[in-house]
Amino acid sequence: MSSREPLTAPRLFERVFWPLYPPEARADLERARRTDANPAGNPRLRAPLDEAAAVFAELAPRALGVPELVLDGSDASVHHLAAALTAERRDALLGREHGGVPELAELVIHGVAYVGSCAVGAHGGTWQLRHPLWESLVRLESRAGTGDLAIFQWWLKALSDDEIGQGRLADRYRLHVEVPTATPEALPVLAPPGRPIPRLGTVRWDTLHKHLRAHLPELRQVGEDVPSARRLGELGFGWLDFLLVGGGRMLLVHGPTERGVHLYWLDRAGFTGSMFFPADALPEHRVEACGDKLVVTLPVLGKEQRHELLWWGPSSAGRDPGPRGRRAGASERS
Repeated sequence: MSSREPLTAPRLFERVFWPLYPPEARADLERARRTDANPAGNPRLRAPLDEAAAVFAELAPRALGVPELVLDGSDASVHHLAAALTAERRDALLGREHGGVPELAELVIHGVAYVGSCAVGAHGGTWQLRHPLWESLVRLESRAGTGDLAIFQWWLKALSDDEIGQGRLADRYRLHVEVPTATPEALPVLAPPGRPIPRLGTVRWDTLHKHLRAHLPELRQVGEDVPSARRLGELGFGWLDFLLVGGGRMLLVHGPTERGVHLYWLDRAGFTGSMFFPADALPEHRVEACGDKLVVTLPVLGKEQRHELLWWGPSSAGRDPGPRGRRAGASERS
């Protein structure tokens, strides 16, 4: 594979995985992706996925060269796995083969089973089997609705040049698995939900902290992952607005930059996560609380776009995603 040729998700699929597909799937891939390979719900047919997940948990730390990586089926393990997916490790696996099959293909095929098994085991998801098996989906029911999660597509994107090294496998897992199944109503109340917090017009590290101390003294700390003073300067916010959500259990901080709109969630313990939406500078975006949902209205290329989010947003261990950010959604095929 030429080092000058960008390794996009479609190119990765075509060159590494497409040769491994059975003839019937190659003849009609979309039909293969739609067809239930276990219409009777036979639990024995799911056994190969459990076995593949177990193999991945045992062998992936060595294959990735990260012997300290613990893959115990937890949500945290998916985040640790995502951090281990670097361009150097991807390229090394691409350069090695077993029986003509790149080691990267073996890692991903087993990795689909592992990440899916985490969603199934910890969050009540159910496998929707496909042929080949790595095209299987995880169906997850939550307060956000029912979503069919295409874990294989998550891996392809996370390993592309556009996303490699950014932890995007964990971002998708957090957004589509952890957030919809969270129980934020168990959080302690931070402040009365009706308390107005005025807009901050001059956004710097010192002004933000003074503003929060003055209007939300119950928030004792903002957490280590809130953007640094330097990062705030780079982002160049025009202003920041503040909204207490979830009956006062969380504070949503949001504001526009030249590239788009950033949203940050904080609870009593501080920063919990962030999101970014590309958007025009004008007219101003809007964020409204509607029951369990937040409605974000943005100007994009001269047209109004509307996004619905759960009020608790990204779950804990989030980070400022920078200009590329992550987008909202309940399920993801592509």
